[in-house]
Amino acid sequence: MTIEAIRDSWGIPHLRAADPAELAFAQGRHTALDRAWQLEVERHRAQGTSASFLGAAETGWDTFARQVRLADTARRCFERLDPATAAWVTAYVDGVNDGLAEGADRTAEFADTGLAPGRWEPWTPLAVWLSTHILFAGFPTKLWREEVARRLGEEWTELFATDGPGTSGSNGWLVAPGRTATGAALIAGDPHRFIEAPGVYQQIHLACPEYDVVGLAVPGVPGLAHFGHTGHVAWAITNAMADYQDLYRERLRRVEGRLEALGPGGWEPVHTHTETIEVAGGDPVTVEVAETERGPVILTAPDGASAISLRHPPRVTGDLGFSALPALLAARTVDDVDRAFDRWVEPVNVVQAADTAGGLLHRVAGRVPLRDRDNSLRVVPAWEAAHAWQGWHDPLPRAEVDGVAVMANARGLATPLGIEFAAPHRARRIAELLESSTAWSATDMPTIHTDTHLASAAGLLAVVEAVGTGGSAEGAVAEAEGAGVPAARGSDAAGSDALATGAGAPAGRRPLSPGAEALRARLLGWDRRMDAASADAGAYAAVRAAVVRRIAAHPALAPLAEPPSYPALFQPWLALVPRVAYALEMLLTRGPVPAADIASAVRDALEEVAAGEPPRAWGETHRLAPWSALPDRDDARWPGLDGDHDCVMSTSSVPGVTDRSARASAARYVWDLADRDNSLWVVPFGASGVPGDPHQTDQLPLWLRGELAPVITDWDRLAREQGSKELYEQTVEGFGTVRVAPVDPARDAALIHSWVSQERARFWGMGEATVEQVREIYTHLDSLSTHHGFLVTLDSVPVALFQTYEPDADRVSECYDAAPGDLGVHLMLAPAGGDARPGFSGKVLGVLLDFALQGHDRLVAEPDAANEKAIARLVRLGFGLGPEVVLPEVDLPEVFIPEKRARLAFFTR
Repeated sequence: MTIEAIRDSWGIPHLRAADPAELAFAQGRHTALDRAWQLEVERHRAQGTSASFLGAAETGWDTFARQVRLADTARRCFERLDPATAAWVTAYVDGVNDGLAEGADRTAEFADTGLAPGRWEPWTPLAVWLSTHILFAGFPTKLWREEVARRLGEEWTELFATDGPGTSGSNGWLVAPGRTATGAALIAGDPHRFIEAPGVYQQIHLACPEYDVVGLAVPGVPGLAHFGHTGHVAWAITNAMADYQDLYRERLRRVEGRLEALGPGGWEPVHTHTETIEVAGGDPVTVEVAETERGPVILTAPDGASAISLRHPPRVTGDLGFSALPALLAARTVDDVDRAFDRWVEPVNVVQAADTAGGLLHRVAGRVPLRDRDNSLRVVPAWEAAHAWQGWHDPLPRAEVDGVAVMANARGLATPLGIEFAAPHRARRIAELLESSTAWSATDMPTIHTDTHLASAAGLLAVVEAVGTGGSAEGAVAEAEGAGVPAARGSDAAGSDALATGAGAPAGRRPLSPGAEALRARLLGWDRRMDAASADAGAYAAVRAAVVRRIAAHPALAPLAEPPSYPALFQPWLALVPRVAYALEMLLTRGPVPAADIASAVRDALEEVAAGEPPRAWGETHRLAPWSALPDRDDARWPGLDGDHDCVMSTSSVPGVTDRSARASAARYVWDLADRDNSLWVVPFGASGVPGDPHQTDQLPLWLRGELAPVITDWDRLAREQGSKELYEQTVEGFGTVRVAPVDPARDAALIHSWVSQERARFWGMGEATVEQVREIYTHLDSLSTHHGFLVTLDSVPVALFQTYEPDADRVSECYDAAPGDLGVHLMLAPAGGDARPGFSGKVLGVLLDFALQGHDRLVAEPDAANEKAIARLVRLGFGLGPEVVLPEVDLPEVFIPEKRARLAFFTR
């Protein structure tokens, strides 16, 4: 096995191997090195064992993971993979297991929690994928609609129809060749998810003789499921907002100790067993796991006589669609991508793709069952045959691309497959912006990524305008209707005075105080951009939050105020204030809250905000709030954000609850089909999940400014880039993994001192240096752009010190005619660094030659003329010796070897 690994200046791994299996191994290994803690957290979550090291707070999730049978479903899906895909996934898992211990050693969270790295099974990546997406389609929304119908009335079942927490915000757009400056297509966008530290996407470059692909991987899952560019074809996805998970109300009974459920044909056996959840610092929790003919039971009534089961495609079919993943890596045309996504199952996505020949693709991919519409709305009775699945939607929707195609979770291509979609504002805004040019380039795309115009403000601002001096409630609602949805609300008699104040004046006609009137005028003059620096945006957000709280407190919605007694895991979908916040546009113009009270709520909100502290800039309260498995000890460090929920730059908060943003762009990308190396990307934090690593958060400033980093895939260019030699790794079959990483002066000084202070290292010229002087020397070396020091390890054991330099920036250039493409090298093998392994020095030096020759045509060495052993080693490697010379005396820092009598040696590519 021979694997090459380079990290570019952003620490992004570029991996090259002899075949797809070796490459999958390399991807797994490097993911483990960079994201060991993240991988283990995800593995434990997928298995329902996270409470064993994170504590009692995770028992809710672990209970759900056990009851919904995540791990068992993953095993089933793995067993049904075709042999080639199964072997490919297994190779990735082997790589994870190979790198996990080393990655854990670099990550403090393992020591902090006492967690030891475990072992991944071949099915674990499938379990991680399921765990990540099991709530993605938002089936708890059906619990919410059930409560609305039961408590408020059947006519209001779909009143709060809007995108629920965590289900949307993603953008994607495809610009056809006729609308670009190069005449080749562009694909761009940004997936929005809950922001996690480290990030949910991993930038990576994968190459072998069969393919060369760059893209965004999901840590713990091989390949590039969502976003990739092979050089010939590129693809991207967004959540289609399809409905493909059903909840069934089950009637249960116990007969002679056996559990039974009532199905369409009568009483049926329920498969049950118990599992134990270990809890750090607490008592174990026993969970009954039950599964009916519909699916796993996820909720059971206290009396045990009824329950709710979940039915979803992977559990039904034993298929996640993983066979699409290796097929995508090998794709060269949109037809290849299309065929690959024919295999896709979970989650259901809208796919866009383009190739270098001008081919374009815009389609839905995944599995959506055919069944009664009530299945999509509510919890349906398991015993009624009308609610059984009747097959699959096939074919899935697709469309031709006419100039541009936009996907932003809104109604459109996937409308026949869902019930609730995102508001249309982002999709409309992207389309509007794309109409402004017919010569788009990759570098233009961030102007769309970062657009902060908030079209959804129109409805509330219409009411704000109408409740001015002399305005009426009816007029306010009429204005709002003109900006949004036609009215259809309850009787004004139903609580119309509930929010009225003042000496008998109708709520809609009370004059505003001078301060509230000034605030009203300010909002009406606002440019409707949610910029972090904008105090007007902050004022709007403060008024909106106050309106949301007032509407949620209205007596007409009081039946929904008390959350139902479902587990805490489902409460984000069931809390009234967030539901009002996300459905505010709808509630301003229809619903059980009377028009007069809507106007009164807006008026009182203006008064409340005007009487308080002056509104702050939006970014002072709208700050990033990323999730991490352990409590954030420095929450205040997270910065303010541009954007808002319905902006293209979607940074979601929960108005009325918090301005903090937990959901935003998990990545931004631009795929250029004219030249892949003109593509661009960024993630919220960085390539590494290792605390203190230089690449843990180095992309955060770019992400905040809306800027993108270059995508580099040319191997020679990677080698020439200054930061490209941050890491190089090659696995030599039968020998081990040789890793070349920059010297860390603080960490490595004592080790290097123990080597250079020995008599055998006298030619290195540092025998009298102290540990502190060694640290200073390599700190200085680290500050130079022309000279680099590297520590070489074999299977994580340090075995050599390797230094490179540009000859034209060194005294050696005065001794020969230095040419562009030359690279100077120095090498010291460690004492007994592995000499016991057959061919040790030759194999290590062979890897170092491969490393150094990237982007260089000729290597230059200058061993001391008396160092016969070093000279003989160079000759064996193929270096040719030049004439014996005496280097001139020059005034150079101590980092370089003192004046010496040397032999020049050259190795030409």
